[in-house]
Amino acid sequence: MLNKKIKQKANFGITVIIIIGIIAVINFFSYQIFYRGDLTQNKDYSISKASKQVAGKLDDVVNVKVYFSKNLPSQYISLRQEVGDILDEYAAYSNGKIRVEFIDPGDNEEMKSELYMLGIPELQFNVLEKDKYQIVKGYLGMAAQYGGKTEAIPVVENTDNFEYQVTLAIKKVISDKMAVIGFVTSNAAASLDNEISAAYQKLRELYQARQVDLDIEKEIPDDINTLIIAGPKEKFSEDQLKAIDAFLMKGGSLLILADGVNVGEGLIASVNDTGLNDLLQKYGVKINNDLALDAVSGIVSFTQGYITFSTNYPFWPKVSQQGFDRENSATAKLESLVLPWASTLEVATDKIDKTNKISYLARTTDKAWRQKDNFDLNPQQNFLPSEEKGIFNLAVAVSGKFASAYNNGETGNGRLIVVGDSDFIKDGFLRNAPDNLIFFQNIVDSLSLDEDLINIRSKGISDRPLKELSDGAKAAIRYLNIFGLTIIVVIFGMIRYYIRRRSRFVDEL
Repeated sequence: MLNKKIKQKANFGITVIIIIGIIAVINFFSYQIFYRGDLTQNKDYSISKASKQVAGKLDDVVNVKVYFSKNLPSQYISLRQEVGDILDEYAAYSNGKIRVEFIDPGDNEEMKSELYMLGIPELQFNVLEKDKYQIVKGYLGMAAQYGGKTEAIPVVENTDNFEYQVTLAIKKVISDKMAVIGFVTSNAAASLDNEISAAYQKLRELYQARQVDLDIEKEIPDDINTLIIAGPKEKFSEDQLKAIDAFLMKGGSLLILADGVNVGEGLIASVNDTGLNDLLQKYGVKINNDLALDAVSGIVSFTQGYITFSTNYPFWPKVSQQGFDRENSATAKLESLVLPWASTLEVATDKIDKTNKISYLARTTDKAWRQKDNFDLNPQQNFLPSEEKGIFNLAVAVSGKFASAYNNGETGNGRLIVVGDSDFIKDGFLRNAPDNLIFFQNIVDSLSLDEDLINIRSKGISDRPLKELSDGAKAAIRYLNIFGLTIIVVIFGMIRYYIRRRSRFVDEL
């Protein structure tokens, strides 16, 4: 009996030692192998595959210096930890090529001067101390350094868009040159300073931006990668169209955001004849002089006298998940897009080379219709769909082989995107529809760069509308919310009462 107990104790001791040994081995290898689990749908708390590839392909060391002051308000304590976790992941996937350092500038005047030259500002914060608010100064910036080049992120307020900023900063410091984007400023195109300044400034973070006046320049410069024509209101001459055609034939990428109908003050609408269709129809795309209406639409605020009211406005079609081309990286992860006063597009597949790739980037729902003549934009009218109800194209991309519209040869690597609206990137509309800017950036990137930044930028979900329900389903949900809990409580009480009566009956037996 005694021997048996000794054996049991010995076996127990050996088991404990083995378990400790296994834990020690696992602990050792855990430091050698990096892995993070992320259960969120879009992997919001881990870097994307594109960022891992950028980090893993570095040829030399990139120094990432994070300038966070120690005396920051309490709400930024968790931010420091979150930023550190994300940068640790970059460092792990870079095999030591990304080196991260947190620095507190403190009262170092020399360092403050360096940060000022980098564009990282000293911020002011309100801090509650001793029952009163005090102003303290500090830093929340970051800089990536590589081969004598530095790219700064002036302020890191949160981690919502932090991965995109970090990957963009790394790409910019390791790249030899930036792609060049040309904006057409002639033909009464949208003003870069007053109408589309927010979109213009966003593109300048990644590209060299250049203005192209087709009234002066007879040819589009060879170093421009992508030409953007946004919101023209004056007709293009034949010489201007020839210059655009020659640019596409040289392998340039072309983005046209054009309105088939102009909407002015007092919601007065008129046909917009830019002459671009003379060129686009040769490539197989046409911008119709109409307006698309959709039962699924954006909400717009109107002022009538002293009263302001908000309403769903069918003239502002809202494109949701089903309306995007999920096979195209520019729209694969988008959730929402509102196109104010958009015109429909026609695609003549017989005029497009069979080897070309056609992507219908954005479409209306099947509850859309068109208004072609006698435009009535009154938001308080009784909107009745016409007999011609269906799905209409609002944005189309074509890539591949293009023949010149002016018998000037052909190109085998042309890229063209046409959107039947330019208002969607104007400053006033972006405030209420921030996803519009993401769509614009994505389509420019798809014409000018690889897909890395598109996948990162489109990662977060910003709009999840409820599915459209029938009147019967809505009524069922309404009554379930009102009476559902009461019914559940009554059923539970009846079951409890039945169980207790049965228990008493059994006890009496």
